[in-house]
Amino acid sequence: MALQNIGIRLLQKTQNVLVVFQKRSKAIYTNASCFNEEEIKEKLQAFPGGSVDLIKQDSGIAVLTINNPNHKNAFTGTMMIQLKDRIDQLEQWTEGKGLIVQGTANTFCSGSDLNAVRALSSCQDGMKMCMFMQNTLTQLLRLPLISVALVEGKALGGGAELTTACDFRLMAPGSEIRFVHKHMGLVPGWGGGARLVRIVGSQNALKILSTACKVDPDLALQTRLADDILVSNEEGRPLEDALKWLSDFTKGPAAVIRSIKKVVLSGRELTSDEALKTEKEVFGSVWGGPANVEALAQRPKHK
Repeated sequence: MALQNIGIRLLQKTQNVLVVFQKRSKAIYTNASCFNEEEIKEKLQAFPGGSVDLIKQDSGIAVLTINNPNHKNAFTGTMMIQLKDRIDQLEQWTEGKGLIVQGTANTFCSGSDLNAVRALSSCQDGMKMCMFMQNTLTQLLRLPLISVALVEGKALGGGAELTTACDFRLMAPGSEIRFVHKHMGLVPGWGGGARLVRIVGSQNALKILSTACKVDPDLALQTRLADDILVSNEEGRPLEDALKWLSDFTKGPAAVIRSIKKVVLSGRELTSDEALKTEKEVFGSVWGGPANVEALAQRPKHK
């Protein structure tokens, strides 16, 4: 009976936390914003090619791969939809702790496929695609998983924006991140500009965007756009090294790792009062939980 009561209390705590995060994690753009997701999906479906592949590992780390090597892993319309679908799947993956986003063929991503860009060139269609991708990349950033962008080769335009939707960025030797929007007569539209400011600060963001410079691993590390530089770019080695790097952050029960990510998210995105209340709810969801009970039983000594 005591165990049953504990289970009921934990379920209630978890439900409370879910309510808090469902309120916070609603899409930026909804029907109230005159945004019809199904309408833009229908238009994006007209531009097929490539794929976004997802593999969930028993370790609790998933690998999401941008796969369109014939076009430098540019996002076609169907790939944009697939990215949204894969992130939906990751939201439901309760055993998940980490995520690595990578590209195929030693290239990260070169942004949007030009065929789709040309066909959706009207201001109205461009805005709808922008809203769709902002929703998707915000959803990626708010996953209760610790995420890493593994940059091999080039991350250009929308690909550069995609890197900013991850918690960390690892760069292989010879790789580059480049916000080329200026040369296209544009500014970032997938939320990459706002996220870049949060990562590197307003002055560095202004320099990076206004010069459209190539940010190599050394400059990225200097500006804090990158968190580490990998040793080798031999085939398969960067992913192996990235998995090892991320594993240091994902050791432990999924419930605890996911709760840590939620606390950090709330501190980053909510007001101080709301963040404190959310932290209290998340704390309540793990207090007295299996990991907490086991740790107390072992009475670990902190050194």
